[in-house]
Amino acid sequence: MAAAQCVGMLALMSTDTAGTFESPTEYARIARAIRYLAEHAREQPSVAAVAEAAGWSEYHFARVFRQWAGISPKQLLQHLSLVAARQALDDQRSVLQAALDAGLSGPGRLHDLFVSLEAVTPGEYKARGRGLLLRFGTAQTPFGPARVVLSERGIAYLAFADAHGSFDGWEDFRSTWCEARWARDDAAARRVARDIWRAAPGTPRRLTLWIHGSNFQQQVWQALLAAGRNSTVSYARLAQDIGRSAACRAVGSAVGANPVAWLIPCHHVLRANGALGGYRWGTERKQAMLAWEVARSISASRPRPVSRASATAR
Repeated sequence: MAAAQCVGMLALMSTDTAGTFESPTEYARIARAIRYLAEHAREQPSVAAVAEAAGWSEYHFARVFRQWAGISPKQLLQHLSLVAARQALDDQRSVLQAALDAGLSGPGRLHDLFVSLEAVTPGEYKARGRGLLLRFGTAQTPFGPARVVLSERGIAYLAFADAHGSFDGWEDFRSTWCEARWARDDAAARRVARDIWRAAPGTPRRLTLWIHGSNFQQQVWQALLAAGRNSTVSYARLAQDIGRSAACRAVGSAVGANPVAWLIPCHHVLRANGALGGYRWGTERKQAMLAWEVARSISASRPRPVSRASATAR
């Protein structure tokens, strides 16, 4: 099957199924398992086979996967198989992409995360942060460690760690705001992670981004927020949305320069032929993000158990 595509609405993690965020080692194994599922979904692999690909025992893998995804590996595989059976033979979307599309258009539709973008003013950029306090920290997320920077006006930077523990663009970001006062605040970073990935169902979540970029980049990021939040979007579609149909390559560069992972959903962008394409923080992580969103859509569509007390009250 084709590599998994990136689509869908920003997911809301339910507190009744979400455990603590995994360690970097656990996340790496989960990502390997997701890659295996993406590549072998049509073959109906056993849970034992997926666990072996992740380097875990079947029992331990099933437990950690449920903690990460909110559903069992078998439930995810059953859903992917059902979607694959319904897919048209000439559909270029991957099974994972189609699965998420189905989940987000049905009764399991996830809650929105509302993100607004405020551009850094020319004066703020010229001052290189003079008079600003920037708080930064690292938090665990469902996709590994993330570095977060907060200004008084919003989230300025969010990046996932690579295999060596580095955060792409971090040094450039620090040098851009060299005159700012910097304060380490891991607690604030953890609060941001909870707001993004672990908010209680029904909780309104409105986050503001305060980011620097060229006028062209800002246009692309705004278009991505508008078009990519709830669906797949191609580079060509983004170029059309900003009135620059011939600028697909430049749009791709702007997408790759996104300073705020996940919230500006560049993991929802794919190539015109349906291929997954690259991702600044790794294509394996991109696959894991898609699978997590699929799992959350499945979890949200399942009826919630009624407690005995509630049933008695009725």
